Amino acid sequence: MDPATIIGILLAFGSLYAMIFLEGAHVQSVLLPAPMILVFGATIAIGLASFTMRDTISSFKAVGPAIKGSKINLDETVQELVGYAETARSEGLLSLEQKANEAKDPFLKKALQNIADGTDGDDLRTMMEDEIATKNKTGRGNSKFFAALGGYAPTVGIVGTVVSLTHVLENLNKPDELGHMIAAAFVATLWGLLSSNFIWLPISSRIGRLNELEVDKMNLQLEGIMAIQEGAQPMLLTERLTALVPPGKAAKGSKEKTENKAA
Repeated sequence: MDPATIIGILLAFGSLYAMIFLEGAHVQSVLLPAPMILVFGATIAIGLASFTMRDTISSFKAVGPAIKGSKINLDETVQELVGYAETARSEGLLSLEQKANEAKDPFLKKALQNIADGTDGDDLRTMMEDEIATKNKTGRGNSKFFAALGGYAPTVGIVGTVVSLTHVLENLNKPDELGHMIAAAFVATLWGLLSSNFIWLPISSRIGRLNELEVDKMNLQLEGIMAIQEGAQPMLLTERLTALVPPGKAAKGSKEKTENKAA
């Protein structure tokens, strides 16, 4: 689990609370039901109107996994693929059927099974590339949905403020209440900005980033699987796959193992 998003959002709201406390105000002054219902309800409703129902459901389903996160270690992926290459070289491609049954990654499991079944290399590459493209498209769509909510929220907040100020103008004959009413009116704008920058946009960025990492991993697996099917030597495969890992993403252990094998 990668708690970065949870920690970040909690720190953001914690900073807001600290500011309110230091200013001598009360949290209740910004926790007003009416503007919060408008901002969150209308923002989600507009998002629903802008996308399909399937897009909306898919996007909200992605929130849980995105917040929880999944630790993607490309170094471990390289070593796993090299292990499969060693098995294939020593025991033959059919031995990968057992490895497929043990694999936890559905994408890798399917690829290993296809190798064991003797699937043509070009067909296998096409199938894997199509699955990667679909995964990438879905992830980007989910990220786009929350980015849209982040764009709508501030405007919805302004709408709420305008509506509240209209109510203020209707009560100019009550000067003792004007200060409180005007302050309450701007709470809608506040929550529009808060929900956009503290919730929707961070979730959008989080989903997009995790999608990028997952696609990088799948592309690495694709190249490894194709090399295994071609009978690549494990040591050369290690060097080839390590070269595909972005700088700073490969653990030191990978380099040390490669150097030890070369020695």
